[in-house]
Amino acid sequence: MQPLKQFFGLLAVNVAGIPARLGAALTIVIGVTCTVAVLVTMLAMGVGARNEELGNARDDRVVFTSTGAQGFQGSIPRDEAATVRELPGIRKDAAGRPLVSFNAFVPIEAHRRATGVRIFFPLVGTTSNTEELSPELHLSAGRMFRPGMHELIASKACVRQFTGFEIGEQRSIRAIDWPIVGHFDMGNMHNCVVLTDVETLLTTFGRNSYNRVTAMLDSPAAFATVRAALQADPTLHLEVKREREATAGDFKQLNALLNFVAYFVGSIMAVGATLGAVNSLYAIVDSRRREVATLRAIGFRGLPIVASVICESLLLALPGAVLGGALAWIFFNGMAASPFGFSFQLSVTWQLALLGIVWALAMGLVGGVLPALRAARVPVTTALRAV
Repeated sequence: MQPLKQFFGLLAVNVAGIPARLGAALTIVIGVTCTVAVLVTMLAMGVGARNEELGNARDDRVVFTSTGAQGFQGSIPRDEAATVRELPGIRKDAAGRPLVSFNAFVPIEAHRRATGVRIFFPLVGTTSNTEELSPELHLSAGRMFRPGMHELIASKACVRQFTGFEIGEQRSIRAIDWPIVGHFDMGNMHNCVVLTDVETLLTTFGRNSYNRVTAMLDSPAAFATVRAALQADPTLHLEVKREREATAGDFKQLNALLNFVAYFVGSIMAVGATLGAVNSLYAIVDSRRREVATLRAIGFRGLPIVASVICESLLLALPGAVLGGALAWIFFNGMAASPFGFSFQLSVTWQLALLGIVWALAMGLVGGVLPALRAARVPVTTALRAV
């Protein structure tokens, strides 16, 4: 128990002396605060992006793509797409028609209202049963596009973010004027989405295959039935995924990039903050050499001294972690961001705050080791002569 008593005694002395070494202590706290705030804020971009991507995903909705297709680049022939309607487990509407939608994607451009910057995003071709297949879609103004017509409907986010999406305005696509005939809301989605008739879109661009097929299931449990039926037919070169899984795959590269940037910047700042903590703790240890030498002379062991200095470093890092997480939440939670043209709101969660605390404690641990070892290894006679 003697080493433990020595540790707590030293720790109490260290903490009591913090006001006398306020400048060095604040250097550690401020460095950790800035690092944690930046790390949590940047990771909140990834969380916000995933919330945006998966906000409307349903467990009873599935996506069919051609085998091995990445993102929106699949190619499903019309005859294979038609067989999806006959698969078991597909929900039917009141008229007995399968709730299946054929989809195609074509890039179009728009200009931001505030900056005039040109952004590309997909024009989505879909079938006329979109409202039944996507209950989260609600027309807020105008009407639905008509099959066979060059008409568009745009989400309200398009109107807020870009020019040229008011009802009645024309969008030139392949030298054809496509009027905006309606606006819609789509649940939690904050991105610009533009829909049109899929057959009209394919004809305009001279294509004869769909990029993917979306279907509603009788229940989430019917997914296994649909997948088994698909695998049992060797003539179909299709694979099926739950909507959540398919959407996560579509945005895998974006999410990986956001996480890389967050950890890269956070790591650079962590190195800087850790070096600052090392320098500050070295200064604290040097200013207490007489005190440490005296403690060594009266019987205090090296291990309690090492542990007390490291614990002091951790205690100084902890308020920085809490303050950094709080600042990130106060100033950035819910903040709108649009990297690479994809719009979402930052989301600072308790999991990110906890990660920030762990990150800060790791910095405190690394920053305290070398000064602690130095304090424990200084010979008693050398320390006494130096003061």
